[in-house]
Amino acid sequence: MRLCIRCGTEMRVGCALKIEGGANELQICKEEGAWFGGRIGRPKVAICPKCGEISIYAEEEQLKEL
Repeated sequence: MRLCIRCGTEMRVGCALKIEGGANELQICKEEGAWFGGRIGRPKVAICPKCGEISIYAEEEQLKEL
C-alpha cells in the first residue's frame, strides 16, 4: 500500500505513464548512460484519487537489480 505524500490517502498503484506521439517508453536504468545494458525495467505509477498527486516508483523486484 502506498500513501500519498500530500494528503495521506491510499494511492491507486500499478498505473503506467504513456508518451504520446511515438513508441518511446520510460525505463529505469542502473546508470545514466546505460540505456542498452543497464535496463532494469519500466517504472510504475501511483495516483492519489483525492488530490491527484502522482508518484513514480520501482517495484520491489526491480530494486534487487540495483
